[in-house]
Amino acid sequence: MNETARVVTWNRAAAVELRSGNTTAVVVPELGMLVASFVVDGFDVIARPGGLAAYRVGHTTAVPILYPWANRLSRRAYRAAGTDASLRGLALHTDANGLPIHGTMTARPDWEVTGLGRGRVRARFDFGAHPDLLASFPFPHELEVNVSVATARLRVATTVRASSGVSVPVAFGWHPYWRLPGARDSWSVALPDVVHARLDRRGIPTGKVDRQSASTSVLVGREFDDLYGLPGRRSVGLVGRGRELRLAFDAGYRYLQVYAPGVGEFCCLEPMTAPTNALVTGDHPVVPAGGAFSAAFSATVRAG
Repeated sequence: MNETARVVTWNRAAAVELRSGNTTAVVVPELGMLVASFVVDGFDVIARPGGLAAYRVGHTTAVPILYPWANRLSRRAYRAAGTDASLRGLALHTDANGLPIHGTMTARPDWEVTGLGRGRVRARFDFGAHPDLLASFPFPHELEVNVSVATARLRVATTVRASSGVSVPVAFGWHPYWRLPGARDSWSVALPDVVHARLDRRGIPTGKVDRQSASTSVLVGREFDDLYGLPGRRSVGLVGRGRELRLAFDAGYRYLQVYAPGVGEFCCLEPMTAPTNALVTGDHPVVPAGGAFSAAFSATVRAG
């Protein structure tokens, strides 16, 4: 199959269109390497609540990276990789309880495209060159994102390079808003064997868990805002109206957040390298100075 990549204007933003046969994806480097569209056989399986305008002012949409932490932090101070960090007084995106959420890279510009061609785009971000980012995550390093397509398949790989002589904690994730044909209430979520984390009223893990066998749950009458550990098979699915979206995570993603509120025609199946609040609890990988950490996920659309 002939894969291509070309620079386009998409919703008035400079973007890269990736194509392979019946499959097209759009990536917006100037907006934090947002994966904005993934079309298979004419249907876009990415939802965009609020559109690019909402993303520019701090709201998640489409497939954004959550960096340097995914989900919430329980407080505005933490110690990671031997370094103390304070977030007090910093202007951060917060949830309804005032907790810092989704990191600091929402719609972030300054990504440098370093590779383009054959259905893929690669870009680099020099985190250490931005004092405002180092104020809340004082670990200079380089970040790389590589997005590629094949027929009916999207793959997103993320690499953290500890290139500045210091170790770097890893707690990032992605927040994809998925959709299928038909109404949200007709879809089902298929999970493998999981470890279901119990959360407090703020959405912070309590440390208690419940083990659950593989299951399929219809979304009608059901809401999700749940964190799961993935001890074995790292594959989850969204099924509806004869179509299945199957997500596969590599070993870098040990956790999954499922977010499907009662309103909105989407279901978020979010790969995470560490659990919610990991920078505070210390439950996260660390990249040693000079090393690198990579994690990748793929989304495949097929008849279901």
